[in-house]
Amino acid sequence: MNKTLQGVAALALGGACMAGAAVADAAPKKTVVLVHGAFVDGSGWAEVHKILTKDGYPVAVVQNPTTALPDDVAAAKRAIAAAEGEVVLVGHSYGGVVISEAGSDPKVAALVYVAAFAPDAGESVASLIANPPPGAAAPPILPPQDGLLWLDKTKFHAAFAADLPADVARFMADAQVPWGAAAVGGKVTTPAWKVKPSWYLVTKDDQMIPPQAQRAMAGRARATVSEVAASHAVYISNPRAVAELIEQAATASQTASRK
Repeated sequence: MNKTLQGVAALALGGACMAGAAVADAAPKKTVVLVHGAFVDGSGWAEVHKILTKDGYPVAVVQNPTTALPDDVAAAKRAIAAAEGEVVLVGHSYGGVVISEAGSDPKVAALVYVAAFAPDAGESVASLIANPPPGAAAPPILPPQDGLLWLDKTKFHAAFAADLPADVARFMADAQVPWGAAAVGGKVTTPAWKVKPSWYLVTKDDQMIPPQAQRAMAGRARATVSEVAASHAVYISNPRAVAELIEQAATASQTASRK
């Protein structure tokens, strides 16, 4: 082969490699499935949703009833089943219990815990909060009524959303979704974090789930951990930090799946 033909062949081979890389880079992004926690609904994910969709991620927001763990897991699984391709499953607060149970689904490539409970087998929210760290604030949960729990409206701002404007926190308090006592006692059977890569966002100013407890659960799950100075409502007050960790998880799991 003469030098001219060799040059043409090299260019063609290089072009083919570049095209192959472009195809790989253009692989569909994973669907992000967002699971809210107790006392709120899925609308709180609005800004996180905006960031993720702008960056090209398909997103599903689960409206789980937070009444009983099996019902909430079923809602998450419906969203996972409806997603195209692999899923990054994200849970805030009690939503972490839901994703720990639902995340064993083979379509789930990664788990992201946002100031969330990450129970082991046989654990529930009730068991995890039974022995709080010394000096930790007690969430202002009122006594159950008809098997449902609410947060004290007068203490909602300080406990749940201290870094949000007072009017926003008041609306959240007035619009809160009751949490089923059955959900609080719902036990995880096979925690997905034991077999799926996990990420965890610790909220250093949290008055609902103590930061010490968050770090302990994240460490047990061998999660990749980020920390941010934020309240329990970090997904509303600092959606950028939440979205960045989700995208980190999506990118890392995307790279791993290509190997």
